[in-house]
Amino acid sequence: MLQVGAFEAKNTFGSLLDRVEAGEQIEITRHGRPVAHIVPRPAITAEQREIALAAMQRIRQDAKENPTGPFNWEEWKSYRDEGRR
Repeated sequence: MLQVGAFEAKNTFGSLLDRVEAGEQIEITRHGRPVAHIVPRPAITAEQREIALAAMQRIRQDAKENPTGPFNWEEWKSYRDEGRR
C-alpha cells in the first residue's frame, strides 16, 4: 500500500485518484501517522440496485399511505432549545 503525506496528497490528488481507480489502495499520513485510506469503491450489482429501488418505492408508498401532516418548525426548535438556558 502506498503511503503519502497529507501535503503531497493535496498537491497530487488527481493522480492519486487515478491510481485508486486502477485498484490501488493509498494511505494518507500526517506527521508520519496514518489518518485516512483511499480505497476503490466496490461495484454495485444490478441486483443490489434493484433492491435499493424497491426499498425506495416502498418508502414512498408508505409515506403516501401514512401522511404525517405539516411540519411545525417552531415546535421542533422549542424542543431543541429546552434546557439550554
